[in-house]
Amino acid sequence: MIRIRHTDENPHEASEINVTPFIDVMLVLLVIFMVTAPLTTVNVPVDLPSSTEKPTPRPDDPVFLTVKADHGLALGEDDITMDGLAGALESATKGNRDERIFLRADKTVDYGTLMGVMDKLRTAGYLKVALVNLQGQEEGSASGTTTVPTGSTTSGSDSATAPAVGGTP
Repeated sequence: MIRIRHTDENPHEASEINVTPFIDVMLVLLVIFMVTAPLTTVNVPVDLPSSTEKPTPRPDDPVFLTVKADHGLALGEDDITMDGLAGALESATKGNRDERIFLRADKTVDYGTLMGVMDKLRTAGYLKVALVNLQGQEEGSASGTTTVPTGSTTSGSDSATAPAVGGTP
């Protein structure tokens, strides 16, 4: 007997993608990321020390540069612009670039603005900068405030100051 085959009797090939290996790989990657994700975060608790050092004595004629709350600058009692900072410091220090500049800033001034002023000081050649804080005052207490210069100087290669913080931490 002769059998005639019809075209629709052939087994069909699967034209879909087999996603089982893909799902297996994704589950393995998920497990790996779940295990390693907590290890990649850094959470180091630090209890910063306070300083008990006495503040450095104030020079006879200190040069105070103040960054006001509106980001304006004042050298001593005179308002100056950021562009006129180098010239004003030149006349205030009588050309002595080794004189320490006492930098004061309102506590509402952001860090970027303060670093911009310090960069201008460094560009002008003044590398000895001391940060000024209130000594022996509680946060928010304004009665009997006296500004006492505290801090350390920056050298030409250092880009940050490490002020000695006095008062209550």
